[in-house]
Amino acid sequence: MQQARDHGGGIDAALARWGGARGEWIDLSTGINPEPYPVGEISRGAWTALPDAGAQARLIAAARAFWDVPEGLEIVAAPGASAIIAALPGLWPVGRVDVPGPTYNEHEAAFRSCGWEIGAGGEARVIVHPNNPDGRLWSAEELSMPRMVIDESFCDVTPGRSLVGEAGAGRVVLKSFGKFWGLAGLRLGFAIGAPDEMARLRARLGPWAVSGPALEIGARALEDRAWAEATRKRLAADAARLDGLTAAHGTLVGGTDLFRLYEVADAAAFQDRLGRAHILSRIFPYSDRWVRLGLPEREGWARLEAAL
Repeated sequence: MQQARDHGGGIDAALARWGGARGEWIDLSTGINPEPYPVGEISRGAWTALPDAGAQARLIAAARAFWDVPEGLEIVAAPGASAIIAALPGLWPVGRVDVPGPTYNEHEAAFRSCGWEIGAGGEARVIVHPNNPDGRLWSAEELSMPRMVIDESFCDVTPGRSLVGEAGAGRVVLKSFGKFWGLAGLRLGFAIGAPDEMARLRARLGPWAVSGPALEIGARALEDRAWAEATRKRLAADAARLDGLTAAHGTLVGGTDLFRLYEVADAAAFQDRLGRAHILSRIFPYSDRWVRLGLPEREGWARLEAAL
């Protein structure tokens, strides 16, 4: 029996529970930037032709420059970080993998589906850096296992803490495009690692893994350093604003500038209170007091304040 994936999102389930129309809902259950990168015009060829080598090369060059990827490492682009997470366990011989928690369970589910045993003291380890949901940051000294997956899906808000320089044989760094750039529907993610492992990953993903529009938009966004710098400042200010709104209702226990984790008296009651105002939050099966909130769009701040 496959392990259930526990995600944010799920407006359909929220509609069934609390009612309302889809357009009325504010989804704060994810850590996606609510003000996405402006994609602009997409060339006709990106839609009508198979993705070409030039578009692939531009995207990889932009990713290498943006994340300061060391020479000697390769980058693989994929249709979302989740596609990479599903494929990674197959790169190595089956064994035992440590997935320190609490964290989101996509990695554990992927390793289990490939026959791996979950637990400490094995051959591999997965760390989410910064961690979801508590924002824990790891250090290079903690990368002690022969094989490591370093998931940096939320690290673009703290680029100075990236561990991409630690990638190499047996160490794969993941990057998500959907979180910081706010374009989760584009389905674009990256793996950074040693050439032989990246070649095996590329073979598992197959040809034309990334669509033409995703190649074009991804390269354009990664090349736009001014947007990235301005966005980091805005996200930091908005995260502080969210802390101010929730200060009377809970205690900040962690998070990043894309999401915040609060401890409240009763997480289910807190979620229900927001749900009745058609605002979706995130609670967890392993804690009855933790609530995670993403950032609202500009028009959503007043509604969130009223609901609180």
